[in-house]
Amino acid sequence: MSNNKALKRVQDFIDKYPDLKVILFDNSTHTAEMAAQTLGVEVGQIAKTLLFTAEFNSFLVVTCGDKKVNTKKLAHIVQAKKVKFASSEVVFELTGFLPGGVSPVGLEKSIPIFLDRSLFNYQVVFAAAGTSNSALPIAPARLQQITDAVVIDVC
Repeated sequence: MSNNKALKRVQDFIDKYPDLKVILFDNSTHTAEMAAQTLGVEVGQIAKTLLFTAEFNSFLVVTCGDKKVNTKKLAHIVQAKKVKFASSEVVFELTGFLPGGVSPVGLEKSIPIFLDRSLFNYQVVFAAAGTSNSALPIAPARLQQITDAVVIDVC
């Protein structure tokens, strides 16, 4: 799948929300640091979307770019013995996005989504929009609303 198809899935998803608009960049925003530099914002405002697996389940955690997910806390919340980061292959298979461009919207398959409460420290965060050179500026409460995400504390 090309980057254009991934970006189009995100665009198709947000088309029903006139207040949301994808921003495209000339250069890569593959990491939270690169995205923050390109956007001129704090690294914490970059909403990184991470895929985790536990036993037979997978789920996305969206958190601030300057935070690390505490996998023990996460395992407790999802009632699993252990959670781990999904491999690049599994990320692509389940989300339809390559790492560095994983968006919490426009997913290939339905996956439970959690938002870390740290996102709510900002009025606007910037999530990837399907490619490593795109961003979706969005208020955390709006992201929760359009994704039916559950807010948790795992950082």
